[in-house]
Amino acid sequence: MYLFDTDTISHIIKRNPSLPFIKKLASISPEEQFTTTITVGELIYGAYKSNRPAYFLEKLETVVWPNIQILSFDEGSAKVYGKMRAELEKKGISLSEPDMRIAAIALHNNLMIITGNVRHFSKVLLLRVENWL
Repeated sequence: MYLFDTDTISHIIKRNPSLPFIKKLASISPEEQFTTTITVGELIYGAYKSNRPAYFLEKLETVVWPNIQILSFDEGSAKVYGKMRAELEKKGISLSEPDMRIAAIALHNNLMIITGNVRHFSKVLLLRVENWL
């Protein structure tokens, strides 16, 4: 099962998304596709910052959200996050707050992260990461 990061979700609504990416996405059952409330917030933020917020918000509402399951940063994810953050800090490894929360949700739910930012997420031990872009 797969957890799609912000950059992969935003890729879906681009004017010319990568055909191999779209084909791979279409080959996976919707029951196996997830994203997070953190990604939802980042995408809404990006839409409002764009020069066409209404267009992007409409695409998210009609194309993306109905076709993906959205996971929250719940108690189980928060516990994973706390441990992971402490371990990373002890090693002197930095990772952005949103990325740490996304990684914690993925670990808690045993999901592979699909992202173009493999370098960011590869800092987290035991986290499975692939780049489909």
